[in-house]
Amino acid sequence: MGVNLREVIPEGAKRQVEVKALRGYVIALDAYNMLYQFLTAIRQPDGTPLMDREGRVTSHLNGLFYRTISLAEEGVKPVYVFDGKPPEMKKAELEERIKRKEEAAAKLRVAVERGRLEEVRKYAQQAARLTSEMVEESKELLTAMGIPWVQAPAEGEAQAAYMARKGDAWAAGSQDYDSLLFGAPRLVRNIAITGRRKLPGRDQYIEVKPEIIELEALLKGLGITREQLVALAILLGTDYNPGGVKGYGPKTALKLVKTLKEPSRIFRAVPKHEWAGADPEEIFKYFINPPVTDSYKIVFKPPDEARVKEILVERHDFNPERVERALERLRKAYREHLRGRQTRLDMWFG
Repeated sequence: MGVNLREVIPEGAKRQVEVKALRGYVIALDAYNMLYQFLTAIRQPDGTPLMDREGRVTSHLNGLFYRTISLAEEGVKPVYVFDGKPPEMKKAELEERIKRKEEAAAKLRVAVERGRLEEVRKYAQQAARLTSEMVEESKELLTAMGIPWVQAPAEGEAQAAYMARKGDAWAAGSQDYDSLLFGAPRLVRNIAITGRRKLPGRDQYIEVKPEIIELEALLKGLGITREQLVALAILLGTDYNPGGVKGYGPKTALKLVKTLKEPSRIFRAVPKHEWAGADPEEIFKYFINPPVTDSYKIVFKPPDEARVKEILVERHDFNPERVERALERLRKAYREHLRGRQTRLDMWFG
């Protein structure tokens, strides 16, 4: 879920763009975040996920295949970054997520029995799980498509931020804001869900466009450093200290950060019992210096069409004609946009 910085981001630090504005840029995408969005957004009318004839969920593969091709057609160069082993201090949050999903699954069963369609949709999305089998098959599909992916040693957002800081990517891509805390110079949000989208629980639609957040503009707008931004996030609550510190909303937290400035002083100003067992110094150090790797290569290859068809059509009952048409689009996108390692000339200046 990550930290919610929405309320503290100055208007001047973010801008909405069309997907085509990202043409020529390598975007390091938080793979787990993307796959979860596909799992929750790509549903049948009754709210259940797409499945093959054996009852295996395929929503994630559907989204990964068609959305990646749509991005490539626009000239975006997507690189998927997968989570590795989460830090021990994230254990409580992961356990809480499992509990929430189990509760949602129980409510889903009741909603199905009672025929409450709107509740079925709601709880089906909340109960969505990304299994290790889904992850491995997603990697397999990306390889067959010729799209590079990177295995992070720990947090995918930390690795994506590192790749962006190095200049191997122009930005990190995720719905969460954590990559900014990890030092990504830019964050692109909404990249998996652009287009006309229905608002949850309402018969209303909105047009969703990619949103770019610039770290430098964010820090300048708030008048703080990246280290102070991390301290602010820890006060508000992160995956490593869910809920944050009681009584600290965005305004109160920002005032404390700007007053005391030094993260250690900020953390000491909060009574120990208010941290609910979390060690703010340990969380701070993790955001500033997370485990990352240089063992990756960003190389786009022509699609292995036979392999793609084996995965999607033969194994998971995707429509063969639709897959073939999509592969034609991918071949063209590779020739026109993905081949080679060129990046836009304004990459270093935009």
